[in-house]
Amino acid sequence: MGEDTRSEVYAELAGVGPYGVRPGHALITMVEPHPGHEYAYNRWYEDDHYIAGAMAMPWMYAGRRWVATRDLQLLRYPEKSAVARPVTAGCYLSTYWVTEGRYDEHMKWTVGINKRLNRDGRVHQDRTHVFTAFQDHEATVYRDGDAGPRDFHALDHPYRGLVLEVVDAESAGRRAELLEWLRDTHLPRRLAERSGAGGPAAMVTVFRPTPLPGDRMSYVKQVEGVDTRLTLLWFLEADPREAWEDRFGGLDEEVAASGLGRVELVAPFVPTVPGTDRYVDELR
Repeated sequence: MGEDTRSEVYAELAGVGPYGVRPGHALITMVEPHPGHEYAYNRWYEDDHYIAGAMAMPWMYAGRRWVATRDLQLLRYPEKSAVARPVTAGCYLSTYWVTEGRYDEHMKWTVGINKRLNRDGRVHQDRTHVFTAFQDHEATVYRDGDAGPRDFHALDHPYRGLVLEVVDAESAGRRAELLEWLRDTHLPRRLAERSGAGGPAAMVTVFRPTPLPGDRMSYVKQVEGVDTRLTLLWFLEADPREAWEDRFGGLDEEVAASGLGRVELVAPFVPTVPGTDRYVDELR
């Protein structure tokens, strides 16, 4: 007889709890493969881990991988980053949406499956987690109002680029004020002034990090800035290299001028091409 997978429980679980389409939570993970292991890491992540360690899990319903070639890494700022040391570290970024209200259930599964993957030798060890955190959704700001893809489409829509921005509030007590300023003033103005009609940024999603569970994998460090940090994902309809300085320069200065926080990282990426090793030879 086969292994008892308790399949009868699935029907019961499907009948209870939230099952909307909103991205209430996200996993955002920026990783640096160790030198000489870039090809092996890329194949392991695409051929196994992206599926078995992410997309096959309950309530993780969308995902996309991004890559920063060396020329994109060199566009990052500020040079002294509290997130990436050096600021060029972390050439692969993976982003995943988790159904709103299903964070606890997903975390139980993800801890369990990663223990199993480790036990079975299905985890690539030659990599460093530069910035890995589960996050709660706080806001989405759209360039075109109600027109165009929504945030729950963002990881499936063929966007040509993504910019990861990490902002720390001056204090835990001021993060709500920082979020309000970003959502109501800074991001709408930036999207309108710097993008113009047709591009490049169509939307910005804003998340706040949550602590990783105590029984997380030892190779993933505990999340920093849980009380002060906000993570922004800018989804682009154009390659981020196009007019980078004009479109995305000065974000740190604008946040600093608000007196509410400081930018710790602005990092551009382009989407990987699934099933290929495109860009792997452009990382160094």
